[in-house]
Amino acid sequence: MSAATATISEDEMGIGRAKPAPRDEGARLGFRLTLPAQILVLFISAFPLLMQLYISVTDWSPLSGIGWWNAWEMWNSFANYTDLAADTRFWSALRRTAIVMLVCVPAEFLLGLALATLFVDDFPGKRIFYSILLMPMMVVPAVAGYMFFMLFQSGGPVNDILSRIVGTPVTIAWLSDPNLALIAVMIADIWQWTPLMFLILLAGLVGVPEDQMKAATLLGANAWQRFTTIVLPKMKTIVIIALAIRVIENFKIFDTLYIMTGGGPGVATETISVYIYKVTTQDLIWGYVAAIALAILIVLSIVAVYAMKRMAKAREVAA
Repeated sequence: MSAATATISEDEMGIGRAKPAPRDEGARLGFRLTLPAQILVLFISAFPLLMQLYISVTDWSPLSGIGWWNAWEMWNSFANYTDLAADTRFWSALRRTAIVMLVCVPAEFLLGLALATLFVDDFPGKRIFYSILLMPMMVVPAVAGYMFFMLFQSGGPVNDILSRIVGTPVTIAWLSDPNLALIAVMIADIWQWTPLMFLILLAGLVGVPEDQMKAATLLGANAWQRFTTIVLPKMKTIVIIALAIRVIENFKIFDTLYIMTGGGPGVATETISVYIYKVTTQDLIWGYVAAIALAILIVLSIVAVYAMKRMAKAREVAA
């Protein structure tokens, strides 16, 4: 055998070359196959955001007589953001939104947790009561708003029930009173979205290890001690998810509120979503609306990031 034949290079033998793992090959193939879809999703997400940022630094509106692509001709040097900081109506709407959020979310959480605790164990008619309890969540928000609009009329069922309780006619103008209209809206929101909180928390309660609960009971722990030392730590991630979802959704409350009060009387129930709707459809100041929406997006993003960090910490503790 000749020396040339005997001395085959390592490259020809394939020695020294790292062969790609099948998993890496699959990952690269999956990336190439999904790349068009990823680009499309990125465009769908990024284009509206970039356009919103572009419009927010101009005075453009549909009545300007020029296309949105020429909005740069109405550049206002970030005046929309300075106007936003000095807009008392905006801050009042933001304050009302915060009030609704601070009342509704804790109420929905506590009611949902209480109901979830009751539904962990089996009892006669559980499936029937379960279905009834979830019905409010299935109602279209606009329909729920009309229902509560009728309930809180001066001659409606709510005043009729109060009249029977106190023994004298009650004719409270719930939706016409600036001090009571927001309360009626919050009652409607709590009625409709407590079932969602109940559903999420029930899923968390079912996932609590039963052997740990039994062991704690044998060691003499009462119901409150079992809840605080076992149930709550195990449910921390679920609780954060439930609260984050309702905080973000409650921040955007619109349908029910607008059907019930239209933001009135006056601006007594005008939340940030109603305010944006009015400025968009009535005043047609789209550049300013884009600045408001961008500011709200930043706030909600901060809430979401905070919730994700809390969830990560909860997983580390649980691990």
